[in-house]
Amino acid sequence: GRGGGGGGRGGGRGGGRGGGGSKKESILELAKLVDSSVRVKCLGGRELRGALRGYDELVNLVLDDCEEFLRDPEDPEQVTNQTRKLGLVVIRGTQVSLVSPEEGTEEIANPFLGGAEEEEMEG
Repeated sequence: GRGGGGGGRGGGRGGGRGGGGSKKESILELAKLVDSSVRVKCLGGRELRGALRGYDELVNLVLDDCEEFLRDPEDPEQVTNQTRKLGLVVIRGTQVSLVSPEEGTEEIANPFLGGAEEEEMEG
């Protein structure tokens, strides 16, 4: 009886893995962004913009007509509006920290700057 249970569990595991992709939806909804313009921020501070052509479960991305936003020579943390063309690129998923649609995004003032007094009062 016990051996049969183990065999059943093994079989269930194999079946579960096969059906896992369809049953459990991916948290990443990158499918909606395929063929649209996206902005990608990488861990090293690079920012890229291009048309998302593909991705996988490791968040490796393929961007077409890709441009890199160049950084300010005075302040490497600051990204400028100057770009350089890269063309078709593959970005390793380990380097990706943020993927956002280019459409409908705008820069806003940082709500956390200058708000230290309020935090102290709450705490």
